Amino acid sequence: MGQPKATLDWHGSTLLRRAVGIVGRVVDGPVVVVRARGQELPALPADVEIAQDAREARGPLQGIAAGLEAIGDRADAVFVCGVDAPLLHPALVRHVIASLADGDQLDVALPQAHGFPHPLAAAYRTTVSRHLHELLAEDRLGTRPLLQRCRVRRLDEAALLADRAVAQLDPELHSLANLNDPAEYDAARALPAPEVAVAGRGTVRAATLGAAGEGPATVNGRAVSDPEEPLVAGDEVTFVMRRR
Repeated sequence: MGQPKATLDWHGSTLLRRAVGIVGRVVDGPVVVVRARGQELPALPADVEIAQDAREARGPLQGIAAGLEAIGDRADAVFVCGVDAPLLHPALVRHVIASLADGDQLDVALPQAHGFPHPLAAAYRTTVSRHLHELLAEDRLGTRPLLQRCRVRRLDEAALLADRAVAQLDPELHSLANLNDPAEYDAARALPAPEVAVAGRGTVRAATLGAAGEGPATVNGRAVSDPEEPLVAGDEVTFVMRRR
């Protein structure tokens, strides 16, 4: 990309702020950001936890291992995503996690769409950490060796779109698009912002709460006040009037 993805602008917010906001809607445990040592990060919600790679330039396996170590025994499954997927929709995150929960004998629920597997938009049992440590010790840093050691449920386009919310809100599965170079970033930025319903105003296009209006609000019934709070297709927003 030529510059750190985490701090790239996304409609007045950043790619990282959007990622933690989307995932945070769905999970009921901690949201952990893994960074390189000394890496500067944009402003994030106070409850987001920061972990660091034990060693630099070791690829996604090192990052997943660091995240799992930070979570410890506070969860038995996690959703892993990259910072460069700003079109990720909570409906897809929810469906992937549910697909893992449905199978007691599964280690990974792995979307496989647009011709590729997507290990950085997947759900993992925390028990895969033992495989991660073995592979890192052997300097086998790709995700393929990890998946070969795991019991994997592969979710193709049909399986993903079998979820009614995913089919309605992300029918093209843009959730799985990641941005690897400036051209892809510019193309994604040029897409229309999500359509959201704002009480008293009707449908508007806004990628953040601040773009939809001013002041504290509820989003799908959840109280929010950060203007950088991400919005997605299908959101219902009500701004709260302040009494003088």
